[in-house]
This record gives sequence, C-alpha cells and structure tokens, in this order.
Amino acid sequence: MKFGVVIFPGSNCDEDIIYVLETILHQQVVRLWHKDHDLQGVDAVILPGGFSFGDYLRSGAIARFSPVMTEVIQFAARGGYVFGICNGFQILAEAGLVPGALLHNKHRKFICKNIYLRPQTNNSLLTSQLDTEQALKIPVAHGEGNYFADTDTLKELNDNDQILFRYCDEAGNITTEANHNGSAENIAGVCNAGRNVFGMMPHPERAADALLGNQDGLGIFESMLSIIQA
Repeated sequence: MKFGVVIFPGSNCDEDIIYVLETILHQQVVRLWHKDHDLQGVDAVILPGGFSFGDYLRSGAIARFSPVMTEVIQFAARGGYVFGICNGFQILAEAGLVPGALLHNKHRKFICKNIYLRPQTNNSLLTSQLDTEQALKIPVAHGEGNYFADTDTLKELNDNDQILFRYCDEAGNITTEANHNGSAENIAGVCNAGRNVFGMMPHPERAADALLGNQDGLGIFESMLSIIQA
C-alpha cells in the first residue's frame, strides 16, 4: 500500500506515523508538503498531529486552506481514505470532512498523558479488527480536543454508527470522570457519513511499538490495512 503523510509547518508527529507505517507495517510512504498539488497516487492520506501554522486563530483553521487540502478534499469526495490524528482531526473538522468541531479542553489546560478509549463499532476502517469491549491505552497531547457537535448532529452520529471511540476508564466504563477534555458524549473519534474519512484525538502511532511497552494503537493501523488491502 502507498500512504501519503501530509506535513504542515509545525507538524511534529509526522515521523512517528511514517515510522509505524514503514518500519513496523512495511508500507510505502510518501511525504506530502502542505503546498503540494499532487497526492502522487496514494491509496490513503494521513494528516498527523502537531501544531499547524495558524493555530493562533483556531486549531486547523488556516491549515485547512493549504493547497494540499484542495487535493485531499477532492480525494475524499472520490471515496479515498483520509485519516486525521489530533491536529489532523482538527483540520478535517475545519474542512468539513468530518462533523463537529474541536474546542478548548474544559479546564483550558494542555493535556499530555495516557488515557483509555473504547471502540464503539466494528463498522469502520479504523475499528474493523478491534474488540469493542476492550479498553485501549493510548496517549493524548492536545489543548483543543473537546469534541463538540449540536444535538441533531450527535443524534445522526449515533443513529448512523459514526462514533468510532469514546473515552473510558481502564475497565472500559464510559464515565464522566474518564472524559478528560469535556468532549460531548465522551467522543474521542468519528467518521463521516461516507465512512471513508476518520478523525481521532488520541495518538495511536505513539502506542504501536513494542519498544515503548504499549502496542494498543497498532490494531487501528492493522484494521486499516486489513480492509484497504482486501
């Protein structure tokens, strides 16, 4: 498979993603600069985490207008797979590629720690191979990860099985206490109605290597490969 990893000024998780894809999963990767106009025939696009330029306005608000995003939006409209993590999720939301918005964390503090999340469905590229009863320990690192959507959108997300992950405790219980950033309904990740664009705040690429003592995030990437390569 051929993955394209988009690099914005301020991206700081691009090499983490590339390492997981190339070294652990043995996939082909091309680096896509934010000013590029050619996706180079990739099978899937990943928008990594970091602090893209223009975050002083609102996370992802300026990056969403980078030239490469015109190509990404068209790619998604044709059914291409697009996956945004953390800042990448924020950019997808700003571009209207996934529903909702990401607001400041409820305590308005940057959060950097391991949290737990539970897959909510197997009906998605990211979760097809995951156990929906199993809590995953995945790191987060964000200041604006508070997922917001209006009542009607939340109902659609639930009705259409578009919620991919919710924050939970270590035992998998979805509780208020486990909702570290104040996200609506503990939501940690969603997909679009077409089920080809995905966004999540936690960083699975930081929990995908045995050397780090945690491979809970590796199953997310393996789920992607199991469907795209099928």
